[in-house]
Amino acid sequence: MTTDRSRRQFCSTAVAAAAWTAFGPRAGAEGAALAASRPGTLKLGVASYSMREFSLDQTLEMAKTLGVTSMTFKDVHIPRTDPPEATRALRAKIEAAGITIMGGGTITIPNTATIEKEFVYARNAGFPLIYVDPEPAALDTIERLAKSYDIKVAIHNHGPEDKRWPRPQDAYAAIKSRDKRLGLCIDIGHTTRTGTDPVQACRECRDRLYDMHVKDLASKTEKESQVEVGRGVIDFPGLFRTLIEIGYQGQVGLEYEINAKNPLPGMIESMAYMRGVLAAVATS
Repeated sequence: MTTDRSRRQFCSTAVAAAAWTAFGPRAGAEGAALAASRPGTLKLGVASYSMREFSLDQTLEMAKTLGVTSMTFKDVHIPRTDPPEATRALRAKIEAAGITIMGGGTITIPNTATIEKEFVYARNAGFPLIYVDPEPAALDTIERLAKSYDIKVAIHNHGPEDKRWPRPQDAYAAIKSRDKRLGLCIDIGHTTRTGTDPVQACRECRDRLYDMHVKDLASKTEKESQVEVGRGVIDFPGLFRTLIEIGYQGQVGLEYEINAKNPLPGMIESMAYMRGVLAAVATS
């Protein structure tokens, strides 16, 4: 049951979100810095796939507007086909912009002899983690290389259409007895569409939860029903509270997949809601 106290807290959340949207990037950046200084809080960031129609320079400008200081990167922004020196130069540009690189992907990994090139790419790009869609038969090689390169590998679940890893629990079953560098990137939207509660999935898989993609859905079953975070059916107060309780250390990364040609307004609204909910949960 909702208490008067929780109602007041979430009214304050709405006010905080509205203020962030009204006062723009400076307020967002200051809020992000303040949140990052609090013990037991969460790292709110962005998956660069959200800006897939834009160059890296434009993407970094958008990140500045959003006030985010951590990101994961898609290969549209750090191409996997570039030579090593070009990859390292892009890494330097990102770091010079004040962004902490949290990882990259999604990388599809077939069971072939070319798997190691993905780890070489990740090392040059400064990725401490890659999130992947691997063939199950490739896991032995992936585990060996993860240990050799000391890079975490997180299997990304892709919902009902994914015949290998539809739910986080399906990936967890495949890696729970393997090296600790193998874990999960839970996509809460895809998880919801399988009929799985993402909050419960985080609890069940907490010891291997290394990354997270955040989106919201108007319908629990429809892939194309994505909306701005806070406008849909996903329980973000419950999710954020659980992540804090389990001591989650990875990025809570907004992956905004709608309005690809003009994502910034929806991303601003989504980040404002996420920050507001985190502020309310952290004080409850």
